[in-house]
Amino acid sequence: MPARILASIEELKSLTGQELGVSDWLEVTQDMIAQFADLTHDPQWIHTDQDRARAESPFGATIAHGFLTLSLVSYLTKQAVTVAEKQRMGINYGFNRVRFPAPVKSGARVRARVGVQSVKDLDGGFEIVWDVKVEAEGSSKPSVAAEWITRWYR
Repeated sequence: MPARILASIEELKSLTGQELGVSDWLEVTQDMIAQFADLTHDPQWIHTDQDRARAESPFGATIAHGFLTLSLVSYLTKQAVTVAEKQRMGINYGFNRVRFPAPVKSGARVRARVGVQSVKDLDGGFEIVWDVKVEAEGSSKPSVAAEWITRWYR
């Protein structure tokens, strides 16, 4: 599904409080989980040991790190909504709130539902607070619920 394309920051501001779009599905593979475990030095068995996870975990399979799922927010958000107005640069400024209500099992597909909570003017740019919910296919709860702050500069 193509991203919703907004013409300008002003259009984005006019949509405050609304859901803007939904990204495509992305499969979270065991290979992605293993690479993330290696990069972050977090090889806990619930992420990396498929046999043990199948036998001992309450999920019946390995699960993605919450931070792996969170790290996909930028990619998934860009798939859901883009602003055509050119900016010099954008930065990830942080999060007001992040929760991991449900796991992402290895092999599950995830997508993001993206809304805009606020857009405020900054000297030379804007601060945008996004409402992002990453959902795993078939789960009744989101895997990530976050208020993500970005700053865009002209």
